[in-house]
Amino acid sequence: MDLLKEIKKIESEAQEKFKEVENLKRLEELRVKYLGKKGKIAQIFSKMGQVEEDKKPIVGKETNILKNKIQKLYNQLKEEKEKELKADKLKSETIDVTLPGSKVNVGHKNPFTHIIDEVVELFLGMGFSIEEGPEVETEYYNFEALNIPKDHPARDLQDTLYIDDKYLLRTHTSPVQIRTMEKEDPPIKIIAPGRVYRSDELDASHSPNFHQIEGLVIDKDISFSDLKGVIEIFIHEIYGKERKIRFRPSYFPFTEPSAEVDVSCNVCKGEGCSFCSYTGWVEVLGSGMVHPNVCKMSGLDPDIYSGFAFGMGWDRIAMLKYDIDDIRVLYENDKRFIHQF
Repeated sequence: MDLLKEIKKIESEAQEKFKEVENLKRLEELRVKYLGKKGKIAQIFSKMGQVEEDKKPIVGKETNILKNKIQKLYNQLKEEKEKELKADKLKSETIDVTLPGSKVNVGHKNPFTHIIDEVVELFLGMGFSIEEGPEVETEYYNFEALNIPKDHPARDLQDTLYIDDKYLLRTHTSPVQIRTMEKEDPPIKIIAPGRVYRSDELDASHSPNFHQIEGLVIDKDISFSDLKGVIEIFIHEIYGKERKIRFRPSYFPFTEPSAEVDVSCNVCKGEGCSFCSYTGWVEVLGSGMVHPNVCKMSGLDPDIYSGFAFGMGWDRIAMLKYDIDDIRVLYENDKRFIHQF
């Protein structure tokens, strides 16, 4: 076996192959082919045991010389190809600073966000503070502590999204009122904005996931006239002083007496149209005086303290203020719609 001839052959072949290299990928393939652990140089060294003793020093020396030559050739070509690649990249990424800049697509606030900012600022200005609570709530805080009977329809599976026998996705933000009454001593004056969940089909006026804001005031000598004063300020600031307000007797388990609040229809100005079902009025929120049982379950003496509460949907407030007839557009983030605001 003449390994010296094989060494010369490998050297000649390697020089030809390296001359034809076009890119770093091909260069790496050649490095593996000649200098890798299973490459041709390694194969020469593996055959040294077959060489006669007097020729081993010569073959070993020539093999190392070949290895160094190929390594040097590889290093040289690698440096050249990397420089070429860098130059091409710089050329392709060159920025012409004289060109006009790209137009920035500026976003806009969703009308929903406008309403949140406006309403929160209004109530903060009236001395309310903000409280929050968990969206995964217990049945106690969501129903029982709010004086909602065990056979009330709101507890049914068709209305409420239960997680298990104890926990559910809150159906309103009223549990925040209970948690606040438990941990704070009167006077209490809070709003509780947040996300709520109902087992509803998504359509133009319903969503399984929407937003509410609750209001609660607890102190000594709080009356229904205090509730009416706060609601009137809210309606006139959000919808305009020309809007008429109507309180209708209603029923909520957690308030007594209770009232629904309507405003005059902005579309027909109270004359009657399809938007207001030809009544001239549009429902805005529910309200009432805090039920004595709710005070008791929260650790407050109803003979000493009284209060009022109200609740409304952010989505509905936005829809009524901006004459939006489909709740879904508030969540679709269609820029054509959002840019109108």
